[in-house]
Amino acid sequence: MLWYIAAGSAIGGVSRYLVGSLLQRLTGTGFPAGTLLINVSGSFLLGLIVQYAIETSAVSPELRGFLTIGFCGGYTTFSTFSYESLALIEDGQWTRAGLYILLSVALSIAAALLGVLAARQLIAIRTAG
Repeated sequence: MLWYIAAGSAIGGVSRYLVGSLLQRLTGTGFPAGTLLINVSGSFLLGLIVQYAIETSAVSPELRGFLTIGFCGGYTTFSTFSYESLALIEDGQWTRAGLYILLSVALSIAAALLGVLAARQLIAIRTAG
């Protein structure tokens, strides 16, 4: 199990770097859009994977560990989110900090919900067919 988690973490970490770097280059450096996208998409993926794994036998414990603890754990960046929020506050950018915190939390929770709903739809399609 440890090797599955380690491999997932490595892939998730590299994915976080690639996605975050690309988005920051595209949007500029004034707002941590890369971290925001990673947190939201990671929340969606975690919601989808966990819900699907709980309700079906299609996901082995090893694959679940690889995807959830490994990939999603390496991919999402809550510690980076916390640091970037603090940096915005320390720079006196209260509005940007508030917007970033609000969007990160609200969109990530919404994305996790969408992931759960998507998993339920996949399960319904799988059981109907």
